[in-house]
Formats: sequence, C-alpha cells, structure tokens
Amino acid sequence: MSSMFGKPRGSSERPPQSALPECNVAILGCRGAGKSGETGRAGHRGAAARGHLPHLPLSPPAALTVKFLTKRFISEYDPNLEDTYSSEELVDQQPVLLKVMDTADQDGPGNCERYLCWASAFLVVYSIDSRKSFEGCQRYLEVLALHARGCQRRCPVLLLGNKLDMEQYRQVLSAEGMSLASRFGCLFHEVSACQDFARVQHVFHEAVREVRRQAEWSLPVRPLFISEERPCPPVATPVALPTHHSLATCTFNTLAPVNYKEMPSVAQAKLVTVKSSRAQSKRKAPTLTLLKGFKIF
Repeated sequence: MSSMFGKPRGSSERPPQSALPECNVAILGCRGAGKSGETGRAGHRGAAARGHLPHLPLSPPAALTVKFLTKRFISEYDPNLEDTYSSEELVDQQPVLLKVMDTADQDGPGNCERYLCWASAFLVVYSIDSRKSFEGCQRYLEVLALHARGCQRRCPVLLLGNKLDMEQYRQVLSAEGMSLASRFGCLFHEVSACQDFARVQHVFHEAVREVRRQAEWSLPVRPLFISEERPCPPVATPVALPTHHSLATCTFNTLAPVNYKEMPSVAQAKLVTVKSSRAQSKRKAPTLTLLKGFKIF
C-alpha cells in the first residue's frame, strides 16, 4: 500500500503500465496558441489577477497537459523545450496509458517526422485571440492531411481553440473554427486551459475514444461460413447393359434396387398380338336357351 498526494492507492486498482494499452497524442500549434502556457500580455495580466502565477525553475510541460494532469495552470514556460509526458487514465471504464508530446514548433510545421510517425492522434491548437495562430493551424492540418494519404493507418485529428476565457479579445469566430475542421474532416472544440478542467479532460478523452474507434474499424472482417454437416448422397454412375437386337439400354446405380425386364423384339411382339386375338375370338358370349314348354312370368 502506497500513498500519492495523500490518497491511498492499492496495487490491485490498475494493472501495471506495461500491460496498459497506449495512446500517443501530439499537441501541435504555432507560437501564441497557448498550447505551451503562453498567454500573451493580456492573458498574463488576467492570470496574475486570478493568482495563477506559480514560478517553476524548470521548464514546465504544456499548459493543456498540466491542466489535464494536475488541474493547475501555468503562465511561465520555456517555449524552446520539447518533452513527452504520460499518465494512466480511465476512459469509458477502460484503463489506458496516455502519452502526450508537447512540440516546440515556433512559426509552423518543422521536422514533422518526429511526431508524425509517433503519434496516434493529434491536437492542433490555436488561440481564439490570435488570427496568426489560426492561420498556422491550417498549415499543420495540410501536413497531416498529406501524411494521411500516404499512410495506411488513419490518425484522428482534433482542432482546438484555446483561451476561451479571452472572449473579449476574440479574433477567430467559432464558425471559422468549425468550418476549418469540417474542411479537413476533424473534430472541433474550444477550451480554456486556465479555467475549465472538465473541457480539457473531455478533449483528451475524446482523442482516446477516436483512436479506439479507428482501431476497431481497421480490424479485418472475418468471413462467415454457414455449413450443415449432412451426408451427401452417392453420385450415380452409368452402367451399360448388354444389348439385344441392336437395342441398347442403360441403368444407374441408385440407393434402391430396380428390376428391369428385357424388351421383346419386333417379331415376338407381333406373335404375341396374333395369339392373344385368336384366344379372344374363341371365347363366346354367354347365351340363354329356352325350351318350348318353358314360360317366363
């Protein structure tokens, strides 16, 4: 029995990490999207007013990742550092080891192979108060679409509008985000990394669900065979019978024996017909003879 953050955790609650199915999620976005904790000046002042300014000497993970894992929000970060973080999650009553890569792209896609071949799902993040970050998302979506054409497996993509708490500074309408997501066939959400934990958690869990759906759809379909175990009747084989007077007959071997008579010749058939007619002519019809003294009353 061990304790973590004051909550006892038994060894039988979850299987070990090696036995858990894994889901790799890569977070993509340009500078200013808020995926790595950057909030800008307005966001920095808002976070300071809310008292969310913890100073971390080491480079913290992405703001979305920290919010998802610890329910905390950070505003200071090093945008040049890239790392991968993992957490055991329970999605739809099924455990999963969720790994999140916080990429360090600055102005657009660069060295994409490092996460294209690793991730099983992608979160493309932009800031609703930054038109430039929204335009950068389009380049990421184009790279992912090009990668999907030459890849056998299909990786789900979620378009994420961040900084929903900066509604008064909005530059990208929700309709624009939905239109872009529909164009590339991906899901669309809007969240606030510094306020709403439930929405952030829902987005990560939705990515896991999409990965599971894709895995189920990619399973090969097993053919269905319906058979009845019944004995097959024997195949009839023709057997030639001896011929008589140039008239040949044939029979087949079947399950039941069949008796066949020899066919008479033409001369024998005529002889039988004449004899039968003579025999019939000799037969006379019955007659009644009356004597002279016999009277009928």
